[in-house]
Amino acid sequence: MSIEEILDALRCGQWLHAGAADFPEISALLAECADRCHELNLMRPSDVEARDRLLRKILGSAGDRLVINSPFRCDFGFNIHVGDNFIGNFNLAILDEAEVRIGRNVQIGPNCTLITITHALDAGQRNAGVMQARHVTIGDNVWLASNVTVLPGVEIGSGSIIGAGSVVTRSIPSGVLAVGSPCRVLRPVTDADRVEVFSPKRFNP
Repeated sequence: MSIEEILDALRCGQWLHAGAADFPEISALLAECADRCHELNLMRPSDVEARDRLLRKILGSAGDRLVINSPFRCDFGFNIHVGDNFIGNFNLAILDEAEVRIGRNVQIGPNCTLITITHALDAGQRNAGVMQARHVTIGDNVWLASNVTVLPGVEIGSGSIIGAGSVVTRSIPSGVLAVGSPCRVLRPVTDADRVEVFSPKRFNP
């Protein structure tokens, strides 16, 4: 099986034997991405342009106004696609054996993990490297609060909010506040959630 066939099988959600130790090409891709993430995490936060250039080498695609705070880790990188105005806070980890597609105006809080990969429950198969990947999709205008874990195959609808500490085991519809482990819909997000914003006037002596 070629490396292209392995990557395609993972993206398609097939169970397969794909232990990195048995496929040096996969190991090389993982090592290349790990090195790039390491380089990014050693950069100063103020090196905005250099960080942006390196991030765009790591990711499959990214829109305008891309911010990911260090430390950041991903597996391959090229399976990650983010829209305009993306903010990922520190300790963001994305295990992208399948595609991770993130929409516009998405904010991800600190210590969040997006996972596409899972392993066989049978110990013998698991030890032999049997695994499956399923894509993760996050719509536009989504906020994941701190310490959220999103599991394989999950889709989070546009405009939804996932509360701090949640483990998202199944898809969440659009326009809702969802919390808990496992994450469940609490209520819709409505116009009643709009807040008054304090706008101090400039002092004119």
